[in-house]
Amino acid sequence: MKIEFSLNEINKAVVLLNEKLIHPIVCFNGDLGAGKTTFIRQLCLEWGVMDNISSPTFSIINQYKSPSKGNVFHFDFYRIEDTKEAMDIGVEEYLDSGQICLIEWGDKIKSLLPQENIHIVEISLAAVNKRVLELKK
Repeated sequence: MKIEFSLNEINKAVVLLNEKLIHPIVCFNGDLGAGKTTFIRQLCLEWGVMDNISSPTFSIINQYKSPSKGNVFHFDFYRIEDTKEAMDIGVEEYLDSGQICLIEWGDKIKSLLPQENIHIVEISLAAVNKRVLELKK
């Protein structure tokens, strides 16, 4: 599935992706500024999250509550140096919990990610105000 959207159309893209999500782990990959956090924020709003949804760049993980999905864990692994850092925060327990894990920069912990129960989403810039989202797995 491939969707091109602008910020004005992000809700439409969120709804389309949400219909395809069946696994609890979703990795969002893309360059800096591609819109990973913005998309995750809109996805969480779609799920009814009322918490402050922000990038966990410095905390590495944020937890939100969704009335329809339960716990939602939002990770940002941009700043980690190696997989040991992710293991030190207990990422494997989160991944095995069955709860939703939304992961930015999942490529940095690729060896820790399960082969099943996971979606890979690529977000890229198509133009100044356009993004392309591709559900790869």
